[in-house]
Amino acid sequence: MIPRSSEPTAAEASAWADVLVRRRLLHAAFLTPTGQWLVQAQSDGLVRVLSGPADVVALAATIQHRTRSTRSKTR
Repeated sequence: MIPRSSEPTAAEASAWADVLVRRRLLHAAFLTPTGQWLVQAQSDGLVRVLSGPADVVALAATIQHRTRSTRSKTR
């Protein structure tokens, strides 16, 4: 994996959160006024607090890795 040259931005985190929710990989993701993110995997699940954009991007990478791993096992 190529290391990033800069920290993720709020706009990048917002784009990833939008994709994850639209693809139904997350139930909800909201940016708070403090810069933290509230994310919920399922409608009846716990709400996680992420400290900022880097955590949202890391979550997206984890979900993407899990999705790809699961998909390759079913083929």
